[in-house]
Amino acid sequence: MASKTAAAKDIITLHGSAAIVSEFFCYAANSILYNRAVYPEESFVKVKKYGLPMLLIEDESVKSFMSNLTSQISEWLEAGKLQRVVLVIMSKATGEVLERWNFRIETDTEVVDKGVPREKSDKEIMREIQAIMRQVASSVTYLPCLDETCVFDVLAYTDTDVAVPFTWVDSDPKLIANPQMVKLHGFDTKIHKVDTLVSYKNDEWDEEE
Repeated sequence: MASKTAAAKDIITLHGSAAIVSEFFCYAANSILYNRAVYPEESFVKVKKYGLPMLLIEDESVKSFMSNLTSQISEWLEAGKLQRVVLVIMSKATGEVLERWNFRIETDTEVVDKGVPREKSDKEIMREIQAIMRQVASSVTYLPCLDETCVFDVLAYTDTDVAVPFTWVDSDPKLIANPQMVKLHGFDTKIHKVDTLVSYKNDEWDEEE
């Protein structure tokens, strides 16, 4: 008797895509905080994610912040309201912005409006995320040393009709004057496309008289 087999399709839903992107940001943020030495090495525990050794901070206050952040990002992504997320590293002493890790998000509006799914394999998405994580891990080779105590903050750029949760406050964009920029890899779930760019203070900048 003749038989026919068909490969299962790799279906991506809006909810699933939002979960992938928000989880990615959590792991990326932890990796940035580790590799840029915002917190000491002993504050992190090693885990495996995306087929790579990753690091997650154990500080309870930061873990709680990241958990709430991931949940809020996922909600905004599902609503199609999130345009970008920026992790900002600042001098603790002066508040000067030293680095901006910019994650720009493009959303397939048809998926948000009509609920239609898209197709892309988990393996392909993971490979794209792996490339970003490797670039973050090697950031010490292309970014200047942060030789002072630093703190971080996260900015979310949303559509203007989004109600701001009470845990968030309006903020200035925390820009860097005359920054150097490095474009990193991006990834695409076919519903959310994420482009990554890091800008940093150029200590060698000499303004012309």
